[in-house]
Amino acid sequence: MLRANSLLYAVYICLIVSILCGALLYYANLYNQLNLFYNTREDLYIQNQSAVNFALGNSLSDINESLESPSGVSSSIHIKPHGLLDLLLVQSSIHTDTITSAHFVGRYGTEDFAIYLSNFSKGLSFGGQVKLIGNKKLPTKHIREEYLSNTAGKLISTGDVALSDIIMPKIDSRFATLFNHSFTQKISLKDVVKRNDSVYFNSFLSETIEIELLEPFLNNVVIKGNFVLNAKDSIVVGSKAVLEDVILKAPVVRFQEDFSGNVQVFSTKKINLERGVQLLYPSVLCLNNSSLEKSQIKVGENCRVYGAIVQFGNKLTRIEENETILKENTLLVGDIYCSGKLMVGGKVYGSIYTNRFFHKTDFGIHNNCIINAEVDCSKRPKYFVSVPLLENTNIQPRYAIQKKVL
Repeated sequence: MLRANSLLYAVYICLIVSILCGALLYYANLYNQLNLFYNTREDLYIQNQSAVNFALGNSLSDINESLESPSGVSSSIHIKPHGLLDLLLVQSSIHTDTITSAHFVGRYGTEDFAIYLSNFSKGLSFGGQVKLIGNKKLPTKHIREEYLSNTAGKLISTGDVALSDIIMPKIDSRFATLFNHSFTQKISLKDVVKRNDSVYFNSFLSETIEIELLEPFLNNVVIKGNFVLNAKDSIVVGSKAVLEDVILKAPVVRFQEDFSGNVQVFSTKKINLERGVQLLYPSVLCLNNSSLEKSQIKVGENCRVYGAIVQFGNKLTRIEENETILKENTLLVGDIYCSGKLMVGGKVYGSIYTNRFFHKTDFGIHNNCIINAEVDCSKRPKYFVSVPLLENTNIQPRYAIQKKVL
């Protein structure tokens, strides 16, 4: 006869075995669900990237497309402007699972083009140590030396030289419309909810928030994302401010010494970068002045700008009143469009379009003269994607991603 406790042991063993089997089945089911989740997410990411490539390959026309993959993933594509940058939003979904990506996108620059100088005044001259690398369009094919001291100058120039037209290439019409655009609702900075009580953040999936600054100074503040900061008179950005992907709009904008950030600036009177300022890629300095007042973009010594500097709006008769100045030891990686007069005292790794060069010394002003400067479009990085400056040409542009923002 079996003892009662033996039967009880058998029940215990059966119970333990059933628990273990149940646990194994449970974990196997969890593993299958997790594997399905990761496979689905992988498929979503692949299809999302495919939709991004589709938009880039179709020249970023103003489209709202819906794509369907064989695996059942549907993707929607939407393109909208953020200042002078194009924002590409792609959402991919399957069942109840969705992922969204957001990128700043733009066109590749013309890598072999260095200088366009309008042909309505004297030809280009140089003084000191000057390098001009790339194709050029100038009033004359000869670049003469300006004798400014007892030391002979040195010019290194490569690329083809052709004669320019009297009028500069037409700037993209989008520039002017940005200055006419106005949001209907504006709020103050104190009304924006901070994330983690320290960061002002607004996703690019949300509507743009335009902030009316009640005082001009921005310092000891962190602002990131889909914001437009507007002021009636001026904005002064301190070195301890953190700005990323935001837009600044004011007649006068000034960045204090050693500031570093990523911004787009739209002004009508003056933009001033003090010594050591760094504007990270992709940043834009844009000044539109159609008035009779003077205007100026000034980039101080040892500054770094990665993006574009644009000054436009003035008539040919008012070139002298509108100037862009790059001081000594500055570096611009990108392009310059200046309908006024331009002084280059540092290095430009990109393309320049201007009505006139000038250089101011203790002995006077030298027109259409470049002194101790370098313009080298070959040093523009291969990955660099430009802000579209000119009206579309017959050349089919190549588009690419500037920055991933989501």
